[in-house]
Amino acid sequence: MSETESSRDYADVVLVAPVTLPYTRHSIRTAHWFAAQALSRLVKSSGLTKADIDGMSLGSFTLTPDTAIGLTQHLGISLRWLDHIPLGGASGIVALRRALRAVQAGDAEVVACIGADTNYLDSFRQSLGNFSVFARDAVLPYGSGGPNASFAFLTSYYMREYGATREDFGKLCVAQRENALTYPHALFKKQLTLQEYLDARLIADPLRLFDCVMPCAGAEAFLVMQRRRAEALGLPYVTVRSTSERHNAFPDDPIQMRGGWVQDREHLYSSAGIEPSDVDFLQTYDDYPVMSLIQIEDLGFCAKGEGPEFIRRHSFSADGSFPLNTSGGQLSVGQAGCAAGFLGLVESIRQLSGRNLARPVPEARFAMVAGFGMITYDRGLCSAAAVLGKADT
Repeated sequence: MSETESSRDYADVVLVAPVTLPYTRHSIRTAHWFAAQALSRLVKSSGLTKADIDGMSLGSFTLTPDTAIGLTQHLGISLRWLDHIPLGGASGIVALRRALRAVQAGDAEVVACIGADTNYLDSFRQSLGNFSVFARDAVLPYGSGGPNASFAFLTSYYMREYGATREDFGKLCVAQRENALTYPHALFKKQLTLQEYLDARLIADPLRLFDCVMPCAGAEAFLVMQRRRAEALGLPYVTVRSTSERHNAFPDDPIQMRGGWVQDREHLYSSAGIEPSDVDFLQTYDDYPVMSLIQIEDLGFCAKGEGPEFIRRHSFSADGSFPLNTSGGQLSVGQAGCAAGFLGLVESIRQLSGRNLARPVPEARFAMVAGFGMITYDRGLCSAAAVLGKADT
């Protein structure tokens, strides 16, 4: 084993106790409340006490004016390791990476990885002008705000460059809605047909209603601990085969048609000891369908530009030829701020540890989870990925 592969070995550290605080469209509760409820569910699910948790890796946008350290006082916990990672759709995997190393190094024994955000009636609008300096100075003064216009631009370019059609994107959305119908926490409970997708009202050409996620409130969480402790507690667990994280990849690309996964996928697979064909299901960060397509390509499931044909020859339900976003993904579950960056991880832990809430993927052994976040005007700045394995792999 090479030095690079050895340094990424997480064999003795595992993931347990996947929990979700059910999403709600709007809430008068604070992010602190959602984080507290997630922590309470972690304690109940694991059989630990609150005092047993000595580390926390938190993703949250709406905790302000507090940060993670302020949250410890609200929760009544004393920690010896703490991290606050407000990285949007990459928060979950980045939180996981930090927590794995903390447990490996002995800086903490049990780390709670929590993504939690609220959504007041006016939360989303208020965030638009303060999300980034780019957004504040280069977009908002001209009457534009939020990601819809940016991703309409990227989607339109991808369609022209690679021949994707709205029917291609619609096939993903329809399949994810089918997956969501068996997932109790999904906000969208009604079957979606391709015709309904195509006929939905226009948001930002070519994006229509079902191309866009619904902002909401909620929380996702899991625990990171040593394998021997999970076994002593009798907890079903999942292993981490490899991870990657890349910030501001390809900054000279005039239009973002690739992410940092391209630079890191060779190490991601070699460290995991698998090939793309070994992956049993994929959880993309699906803030818009075009990003799922880009992640499918960049993670090596097909070549750049071959995404449309890949969609046409595969089915994406949990029992399909290429299971994708098996809980329904954000497009059918909702986007609860930074918690959305934990959604795919929590669902993958459930799938691989036999704690399914959604329809199980038959005989699944390996999962790929992707994260993507921090959208400025024209691109997302953080790309992340993790390969998870069933306990006996």
